[in-house]
Amino acid sequence: MALQAVFFYLFSFLTVASAVMVITARNPVHAVLWLILAFFNAAGLFVLLGAEFLAMILVVVYVGAVAVLFLFVVMMLDVDFAELRAGFIKNAPLGAMVGAILLIELVMVVGMRFAGTAQVVRGPAPAPVAGSTISNTEALGAILYREPFVFYLEIAGLILLVAMMGAIVLTLRHKDGVKRQSISAQNARNPATAIEIAKVPAGGYTVPPKAPEKVRS
Repeated sequence: MALQAVFFYLFSFLTVASAVMVITARNPVHAVLWLILAFFNAAGLFVLLGAEFLAMILVVVYVGAVAVLFLFVVMMLDVDFAELRAGFIKNAPLGAMVGAILLIELVMVVGMRFAGTAQVVRGPAPAPVAGSTISNTEALGAILYREPFVFYLEIAGLILLVAMMGAIVLTLRHKDGVKRQSISAQNARNPATAIEIAKVPAGGYTVPPKAPEKVRS
């Protein structure tokens, strides 16, 4: 228990310190690197809580996809950081108001918990397997892939699919002179249109004479 408490405070301190460095770093690339470190430490906290599936998802999805993609975008695009800072200063009052509201909500939640008035709503527990203990991943699967949660999961997947297709359609630009694949034309091909028979003379292939060049006046 003592070793677990040591790792908990270590991961918690590194997570908070990395989060502070994310919002205080002047270089956006350094901010993304601090964000990746914060994700790794948060994954360590999930492992200590026994939620290894959430820890794996945090590392694979957020670190392997979102954070790295954001890092490449920041490094490849020519971002005008002076304009970004000007926009930040312009929207600082609105951001301060939203931050104050979130701080008040957090204080209310923590105060209600210490006062003993908060009621914890428990979700449905997975059905236990006779004679064996199920892991965290199996427990999540038993909940998500049963009614009614399976319908919500399918609806969320459908919404993400439609959003991905919409983003591709909106960003796709057709240019003139670019060869594109035509499935209908490929399926309509036959030997008469796909094969060209050329008669080669006995002496071998001869290069046809070039057309005379036009002389500019």
